[in-house]
Amino acid sequence: MAAAMAACAPKVRYEKPAPVTAPSAFKESADWKLAAPSAELPRGQWWTIFNDPQLDALEASIDVSNQTLRIQEARFRQARAAVGITASQRFPTVTAGPSISAIQQSGNRNNATAHNTFGDFLVPIDVSYETDVWGRVRQATAAARAAASASAADVESVRLSLHAELASDYFQLRGLDAEKALLDNSVAAFQRALDLTRSRFQGGIASQADVAQAETQLETTRAEAVDIAVERTALEHAIAELTGKAPADVTIAPLPLDAPPPDIPPGLPSDLLERRPDVAAAERRVAQASATLGVARAAFFPRLLLTAGGGFESTSIARWITGLSTFWSAGPALAVTLADGGRRRAGVEQAQAAYDESAAAYQAAILQSLREVEDSLAALRVLRNEADVQASAVAAAERSLTLATNRYRGGVTSYLEVITAQNAALANERAAVSLLSRRLVTSVVLIKALGGGFTAASLSPTQPYKFQ
Repeated sequence: MAAAMAACAPKVRYEKPAPVTAPSAFKESADWKLAAPSAELPRGQWWTIFNDPQLDALEASIDVSNQTLRIQEARFRQARAAVGITASQRFPTVTAGPSISAIQQSGNRNNATAHNTFGDFLVPIDVSYETDVWGRVRQATAAARAAASASAADVESVRLSLHAELASDYFQLRGLDAEKALLDNSVAAFQRALDLTRSRFQGGIASQADVAQAETQLETTRAEAVDIAVERTALEHAIAELTGKAPADVTIAPLPLDAPPPDIPPGLPSDLLERRPDVAAAERRVAQASATLGVARAAFFPRLLLTAGGGFESTSIARWITGLSTFWSAGPALAVTLADGGRRRAGVEQAQAAYDESAAAYQAAILQSLREVEDSLAALRVLRNEADVQASAVAAAERSLTLATNRYRGGVTSYLEVITAQNAALANERAAVSLLSRRLVTSVVLIKALGGGFTAASLSPTQPYKFQ
């Protein structure tokens, strides 16, 4: 009979949804040229590609001390424990309830003439087991296992976001250090220019207006150098929070940027299905929804229960554990829902809609990942071209400043021309520093869009995930 009923069981076999048609290559990678030889993006510790020991040390603190990551890991452990709870339904449940009681029966019951007092010594053992004929338990376990795998991918998604956020904050801070160094050098140069102007004024060559203009230029630049500390301090505090420390415990020594971003191999669009943790999580949630749909369909079929019980019962402790005191019972039972007002049918419709939603979310995650990579590649391309143009602008501004200074020293022009050239040179140099910082931050965004060092192969269907 069990074999006959099993043949009627609903068959729900999960098949990964076919992803949206991905292009053979990224649109922005057509003219993408990598240095030769080009290494693959490092697995795991992807930030080492920047060759910055200070960044490496900060990034290492995230996996140890970041509280947001700990929260997500705790959620994963809950999901993994839920797998064990659900899978336990595949095994029999054994319960025991020994008891000792004294009983006095009523003297007014039928055929009784007086109170009857006796003891009841009972050791019952009950065994119950649900045969998973319709696959309800199997599908529920599969749903819990898929949910745990999705939770593990969520942990990796949070981990990647935190590491990328720290790297972005770090390169912005380094960019501010470079800008501060540039302003400090400019303050020193403007101080020398002010000293020269004062000497010329004392010699009757320059005017009092030239001295005032030089002082204004100096103090304005000095104020801008001081103002940088506001944003730098905020970034340092943000890095402290990411590393799980109080702001007072983290001090990052100034270190200006001095190297362009490394070459990052974008790979193929199809690689994103394996490298993006959010895409992997979305796919696992489709599997979870598929298994949940199987559970909803199995609710239309009866539950076959096998129960057995036995133990010892006696009115005295002396004859408690004897052969005559044994008792037992065994037999199958069917639990059938004959009418529920359409609740089960609505449950199937709800589960089907949830599956459709998760499948659409999976497709949306793929499209979003393709867009993010294209955006980052395009931004890096534009910023690289802009940096080349900006370098020419810096060189031209420096030449203009040299000419203006020489003309002023020779008495050919006023100090206003020098100030104008100084402002232009400083503005272009600060723009160049800002571009370098933006290029490094955009490189981090590209690595995040590519999935960092994640691989979907770590999400085993039998063991959801193990943290290092």
